[in-house]
Amino acid sequence: MIKVLVVDDSALIRKIVIDILEEDQEIKVVGTARNGKDAIEKILSLKPDVITLDIEMPIMDGISTLKEIVRNHKIPVVMLSSLTVKGADLTLKALDIGAVDFVTKPKNIFSIGSISEKNKLIRKVKIASKIRIDEKQRTFEQIKLFEEDENKGKYNTDNPYDNIIAIATSTGGPKALQEVIPKLPYNINGTIVVVQHMPAGFTKSLAIRLNSISQIKVKEGEDSEKLKRGYCYIAPGDFHMNIYQQGNEFFIKLNKEEPISGLRPSADILMNSVSKLNGINKIGIVLTGMGSDGSKGISQIKNKGGYTMAQDEKTSIVFGMPRSAIDTGNIDLVLPLDKFGNEIIKRAGVQ
Repeated sequence: MIKVLVVDDSALIRKIVIDILEEDQEIKVVGTARNGKDAIEKILSLKPDVITLDIEMPIMDGISTLKEIVRNHKIPVVMLSSLTVKGADLTLKALDIGAVDFVTKPKNIFSIGSISEKNKLIRKVKIASKIRIDEKQRTFEQIKLFEEDENKGKYNTDNPYDNIIAIATSTGGPKALQEVIPKLPYNINGTIVVVQHMPAGFTKSLAIRLNSISQIKVKEGEDSEKLKRGYCYIAPGDFHMNIYQQGNEFFIKLNKEEPISGLRPSADILMNSVSKLNGINKIGIVLTGMGSDGSKGISQIKNKGGYTMAQDEKTSIVFGMPRSAIDTGNIDLVLPLDKFGNEIIKRAGVQ
């Protein structure tokens, strides 16, 4: 039985979350709290396996509460976030601090009871209950920020490049990307495209956050945008991102075709499009995440002569996506998270 503590200042939200979670026979809500202070006081007596935590609360907000939980209790936390720019920024900060995942509150609060939203919350709580909390997790505040300089995102960006690196990730991805992307030098001989499973708006906040700590330029991909050297393009939430070719140049195509296995953006779609490109070296990477997205696409990259890598189980928050990719037999190299930056530089080179 998975014991859950539900923390939210809204009695209505608490009731909805309880009703959803307790529809599953493997989950039991052992208590509720109205704010962070109330939650911290109840943790010792209730001993929950997972905590669902609202971000914006009076007395003690979600970020302050999360820091206390990560520091002293090591219990997996799933954040409840609003669909706003502020909510996205605070959610990414929570993931940096140590929350294992998040779900968004719909604008119409009653739609949280829809089948898809119910299943999403239940699935994420179940996944969270199996995640080990690493006491040495590095927070965003501990990472040295690169100072902006006139070379950032401008180094030979109109010159040709020899590599395109396609990265797929989901649960645990923001933190994983934070470990990989900032290690890439501004003069990397390539361009990077990323699918991170996140709602619309959250991917923009992620791009801004990664850009602030990276030497390369990180941004959301835009429709018809030309891929440049030393850039990293993140697929916008709720859009599939394809890469297409015109002569020796490569461009982004966004669309809102049907989700693949409930996912939009889909890493399989991105990677499949990359596999079809000519005259360029292709590198496919699958990082932490639940499910199997990316396994078909990265197999296509491998089958078209590309080089493929996947994150190992020990350093993955959730080993679903890497495991599925490895099980295809089409992965050349399995690595711990902290080795990807150097391996990408080794494969792509700098100029």
